[in-house]
Amino acid sequence: MSNTPLKAVTLTLVRYQKGDQVGHILAWVSLIPVFISLGGFLTHFIFRRELHGMFFALGLLISQFINGIIKTFVKQARPETCALLDMCDSLGWPSSHAQYMFFFAVYFTLLTLDGIGLSEIKNNWAVNFFPWSLAVLTMYSRVYLGYHTFPQVFAGAVLGFFLGAGWYWVVTNVISEYFPMIEESMFGRMFYVKDTSHIRNVLKFEYENARAARKNMDAKAD
Repeated sequence: MSNTPLKAVTLTLVRYQKGDQVGHILAWVSLIPVFISLGGFLTHFIFRRELHGMFFALGLLISQFINGIIKTFVKQARPETCALLDMCDSLGWPSSHAQYMFFFAVYFTLLTLDGIGLSEIKNNWAVNFFPWSLAVLTMYSRVYLGYHTFPQVFAGAVLGFFLGAGWYWVVTNVISEYFPMIEESMFGRMFYVKDTSHIRNVLKFEYENARAARKNMDAKAD
């Protein structure tokens, strides 16, 4: 048998101390970026294909790419506690998890405050409390579980905050001007890509149009 050491796929591998119930919960919290990417944005593209959501996801990818470049240049190791987790073969500053979640939280908040597709929702503070609480919990989980130091997650959070805000400005002030062109392009027509940022309440609009289409079909059937 070969003596070549084995390496795990760490995308969904999060370790915690056996018997630590808090650590068990925080290990799941640490996977929130994976759930958002696969369960959220991938599902969004398959079923909705809305341009703001697609550029939201693109911004997160760019943010993570920037994170990797910074880590390569800074070359700051993870804390000594990660030796128990078999995770010391990767760099630690800044934390990509914290950067991802704070990018997500600030972009989502700005979308809500601008009322893009959500302008009729009251108590925006309650809606925005959820992503920010997840962002803080994710940041805390990375320190608690021993994957990062506090300065590493703090740096990731700050970087994610400013990248999220900056990318939102780029999308709403520059890229959104090309949304109609993207809709009418061969790509847009082939994949049914759409822009709904001009609709005050997307859920209500789609609900009412779906009901109207069904009633129209029933009337024709009669």
